[in-house]
Order: sequence, then structure tokens, then C-alpha cells
Amino acid sequence: MPTPQLIAFDADDTLWPNQPHFDQAEADLSAVLTHYADAETLSAAFNQTHRQNMHLFGYGAKSFMLCMIETVIQLTEGRVTGTEIQQILDCGKRLLSFTIEPLPHVEAVLSELKDRGVPLMLLTKGDLFDQESKLARSGLGDYFEYVEIVSEKNEATYQRILTRYQVQPADFVMIGNSLKSDVLPVAKLGAQAIHVPFYTTWIYEQVPEDELAGVSFHQVASLDEVLRYL
Repeated sequence: MPTPQLIAFDADDTLWPNQPHFDQAEADLSAVLTHYADAETLSAAFNQTHRQNMHLFGYGAKSFMLCMIETVIQLTEGRVTGTEIQQILDCGKRLLSFTIEPLPHVEAVLSELKDRGVPLMLLTKGDLFDQESKLARSGLGDYFEYVEIVSEKNEATYQRILTRYQVQPADFVMIGNSLKSDVLPVAKLGAQAIHVPFYTTWIYEQVPEDELAGVSFHQVASLDEVLRYL
């Protein structure tokens, strides 16, 4: 493919593990709250609450905490204790400070692309403070010429970024694990999307097969394959 003018990387579950920490946090809280509801009931109620509040709270650990507290209050009809709410808060705080360990091949790929002279961008969605903290804890910040933290990844967001950086869609590449956020909106704009699947995907990032019909993108088994494709 022609040399791109800008290559953007997603962060969570592309450069470092993220969803496994949230899955574990939900499992830990299910164990604590099992006397109120079983894990399946709690998870279903939590997902419904999260969906309803996403337009207010956005993504990330703070949203997780608030939605879990609301879920438990509703499930228990207000009987949840202050101690149990504190446990939810403590769990959420751990999600804001866990150690960031880059996934395999990440540093090698970023280093090689940087040496090629192509500008790199970190393009992630979520809470500004949380995502900035993750990047700082990752030690990967020096690889990126640009950092964009957005509230949502859709066609309008990508178009604004392309306009801001004066890049044509054909000269832009987005690399990430999410078909919903990193692939579909990018491909629809006529830009290059490279899908790097992660072994677990947040329920709200999953895409039905029929939505992928006719969508042009490249998929790799692991991040190091990106170098050969580019």
C-alpha cells in the first residue's frame, strides 16, 4: 500500500490489556454481592444500566463505578450498605491505577514505524484524565507525535481529525481491536482500517456479522503483522 501520511493506534486492548481488568472487577463485585443476586442477574442489570447511562457517563472506570452503584441500589431496593458501596468505589479506584503492560510486539512495531518517519497518533476514546494516566503509565508516550482522546469514535469524529490534520482518507490508517470503533467508521470514510483482534471484547464494541458485509478492511492475527502490511 502507499505510504500513509498518518497512522493512528487505538489504546485499550490494542496497545495494552484493558477489558480483562474490567471483567475481573465485575467478577470480584459479583462475589461480594452474591447475597443480593447471582452473577448472571447482576451482569444483566449492570449492562442495562450502563447502556442507559452511556450518553451521560461515557466510558471508563468512573462510569463503571457509577453504573455499578446504581445497579446495586436498584437490585437491593436501597438496602445495599455503605460498606458495600465503598467496596465498589475501591474496585473502581483500582481500575484507575492498574499497572500498564504493553501487549506483545507493541514497542517493536511502534519503534519501527517511528523510524520509518511516518507520524504516529494515539487515538482513543474515554475519560480524559484516565486515558492520559494510562498513556503515562504505559511508557509509550514518546512514540506518538499526536494524542487525541475523544468521547466517541464515529465517522464525524474521524472526519474532524482528518480535517484538523489536513490528511485525506486515503492517506490515513487506523489500527485497533474494535470493529465498531476502529474499523467500521474508518472504512466508511474511505480510509484504511487494520483490525487486530483481542481475545475478549466489551459487549458494546461487538458488531453483528451482517454489519460487516461489504466493508473493506485488513485483519491481522497479531500486531507485528502490521509492519509487513504497511
